[in-house]
Amino acid sequence: MNWSLRAPRRSPLLQVVKSAVATLAAWLLAGWLIAGPPPVFAAIAALLTVQPSITQSFGRGVERTVGVVAGVVVASLIGIVWGGGFGAVALSIVCALLMTWALRATPGTANQVAISAMLVLALGTATPGYALDRVLETLLGAAIGLVVNLAIVPPLALDPARGRVAELTADTAAALDRLGDALLAPQNTASLAALLAEAREVRGAVAAAEQALGEARDSLALNPRGRRSREEVRELVDAVTRLSAITTQVTGMTRAFVDDYDVSTATDADVAAIAEQLHRAAHDLRLGAPGALTDEPPALTRPLELRTAPPQHWVLIGSLMVDMRRIHDALAARE
Repeated sequence: MNWSLRAPRRSPLLQVVKSAVATLAAWLLAGWLIAGPPPVFAAIAALLTVQPSITQSFGRGVERTVGVVAGVVVASLIGIVWGGGFGAVALSIVCALLMTWALRATPGTANQVAISAMLVLALGTATPGYALDRVLETLLGAAIGLVVNLAIVPPLALDPARGRVAELTADTAAALDRLGDALLAPQNTASLAALLAEAREVRGAVAAAEQALGEARDSLALNPRGRRSREEVRELVDAVTRLSAITTQVTGMTRAFVDDYDVSTATDADVAAIAEQLHRAAHDLRLGAPGALTDEPPALTRPLELRTAPPQHWVLIGSLMVDMRRIHDALAARE
């Protein structure tokens, strides 16, 4: 079992500051506006509403409010009928979980209903007035959390997306270079297996880039800073689409090479020409990487053409030529 108390990466310090500001503001404002016990519900709602994107903040605020409303209703009904004590708390938790299960609520909403019901019975008297105050308190806390997240540098998840696309570009270029080198060198069973495994591993970088781009698009929604970044996100999406296609072609070329390899492949002139095309494609991918600043011209200017039928290895060469042409087309589409 793999688990850890540490996250893969530290949350931005600004996110921590915004969470603290929202929680304290909700506590002070709710305590001033709503008389009664300490405004725990407002503080929790504000803390949970400050999320890495505005859409997540809005969704968490709605989830929190719906959960509190359902929880206080359950607690109020049980409190009126059953009274207080451990029995009422236990029954409210069970009823809340069963109700959310029957309604197919999300795990977050289900937990929120149960927690709210438990807090209402544990911290106060389950009366209609108390329940209404807790709902208003939660609405106020969620609104404060959303406003704080909007007002203090609304978050944009662009840097992780840029980083993932850059990693995918580097990994794809490296896969092209590895295959180009392998075409010109004698191979054994172990090296061929390793070559194919490394080519397939690039699909993981594609998935990571797609996930990061999904988070970047999500961070643009409802974000006043998002308009200026939409074009960049579209360009990153286009880049990942091209890189994904190239990765597929490289994997197919590697599979064909592994399946049809023999010792004379490394001395075939046509295979050497394809290897040169692979290195040129890798060069051009690095030229177009996010943040790459260079005036160097592309190396893969036109697709390779064979004027005569290959005298040997024609099945392998034909397969490599088809995929190489598709790689060229993908790079040309970028230009």
